[in-house]
Amino acid sequence: MSFEEVLKVVFPLLEGTDLASCMLVCKQWQAIALDDYLWKCQCGKRWPSLCKRTSPPSTSYYKLFQSFYKRQKNRAVLPPRFSSKDIEFYIDIWAEGESIFSEVVPASVLQNGLKLQSRGISNMPRLHLDGPEYKMTLEVEPRLSVPVDQDVRVSVLVGRKDTNKVACIINNSLFDYMDRTAYRALAFDYIELSPSYPFVSGIRAWISLLFTENSTEEVINVCGIEMDFCDVANSEDEAMWLLDMLDWK
Repeated sequence: MSFEEVLKVVFPLLEGTDLASCMLVCKQWQAIALDDYLWKCQCGKRWPSLCKRTSPPSTSYYKLFQSFYKRQKNRAVLPPRFSSKDIEFYIDIWAEGESIFSEVVPASVLQNGLKLQSRGISNMPRLHLDGPEYKMTLEVEPRLSVPVDQDVRVSVLVGRKDTNKVACIINNSLFDYMDRTAYRALAFDYIELSPSYPFVSGIRAWISLLFTENSTEEVINVCGIEMDFCDVANSEDEAMWLLDMLDWK
């Protein structure tokens, strides 16, 4: 059996990555390893139904394997079309239909975050706020005392200073989940995106009332507000891209 015949017996037994490595040995090995039958077998291992087609692919099986096998590398997010300097948030909170918090908050203020040294903040929320996830926080001063049994709701709009357009992030959502281990009361709403993105859905905006450790079963003492888009945004740029996709009016 010749050397070439030995390779033709061994190559079909290899995995695709090993077969590709063999192509780097020399021109003779490369010529043998480029046999499209070998790569049809490789595609058949990973995507058996692909090889059941009645007609051959428009490109070689080697090209197909090379294209589909590659793992997409994490790509840097391109700079969004506007920055946090261009936007401000309009946050309104009601308890039993009565306004208890109504503020226009520049994005830069939310990004500065909550002062973790504030008195009454326990270790659990500190660990959460110190975590790597992207979040925007605002200190509430004076602090709010909210009875736990009240119907507490929140709306958040966002405005662009460069165009004077406004979009809705959260619309009259109820703080209906209380996480006492993390000292947070949470509400969320599904974001309404522009019709330009008809196939994107199910993205939530979360907002939390952060309360102190001296809160009781009857009353929570709110010291901060947190907002994030944890479904999709892990950085400021990703958050700005998401806001750019909103249905601006």
